[in-house]
Amino acid sequence: MRRAPGGVATVLLLLVAVLASPAPSATAVEAGPAARPAVVEARTIGHSVRGRPIRAWRLGEPGMRRVVLISTMHGNEPHTRRILETLRDGRAVRGIDLWVIPTHNPDGLARGTRRNARGVDLNRNFPYRWADLDGSYESGPRPASEPETRAVMRFLREVDPRRVISFHQPLNGVDTDTKDRAFARRLARALRLPRTSLDCGGLCHGTMTMWFNHRMAGSALTVEYGAHPSRHRMVVEAPRQVLDVLGAHRTSRG
Repeated sequence: MRRAPGGVATVLLLLVAVLASPAPSATAVEAGPAARPAVVEARTIGHSVRGRPIRAWRLGEPGMRRVVLISTMHGNEPHTRRILETLRDGRAVRGIDLWVIPTHNPDGLARGTRRNARGVDLNRNFPYRWADLDGSYESGPRPASEPETRAVMRFLREVDPRRVISFHQPLNGVDTDTKDRAFARRLARALRLPRTSLDCGGLCHGTMTMWFNHRMAGSALTVEYGAHPSRHRMVVEAPRQVLDVLGAHRTSRG
């Protein structure tokens, strides 16, 4: 039988190439310093019902006190994600270990709806004081039934932040009836928002902040901007105010 010339060599070269290729990682850095100097790590922490990625970006200095910022849990509250995107896309951050999740509910954002693609309000789906709610606050068939909920739960358990700030609209205030009321008051002053008690009209069941405050050592609170905050406020004022109250700052250069 005649051997195909170079056949063995070709197979060996292909095998070497496959073995040398890096294995895929859930913690892959997606943009280098030249593109996003603030980003030190990027992850896809999960996927939505429709398969859209839920992404988290790490900024600042690992080893410092850790904070997580989350936005767009409701897809019809799109403006505050600009705060987190501005932090991600700006100059390098110092003085904090900061994670940002600009879009928790990518399917809802794409559809312009409060709920996810299965019609579930993610902020009623967390497994603490969950209740069977219907309508705009549809809580799902069971606690943590939604992939978006489970993705954020896994991520928060893993990174174990000292603080979580969840950005919403349109109630215009900082919830000071929370685990760390002193910090909530400082945050309200820094963001120039009124202090308030967000009781959800008696429908605060299964919220992310309630779950985190009950299950984790750190503290979580909700920030609500108005229905139509100006672009200047979201991309210029608020990112600076957030860093200031967290004791962090940007570098003078990228």
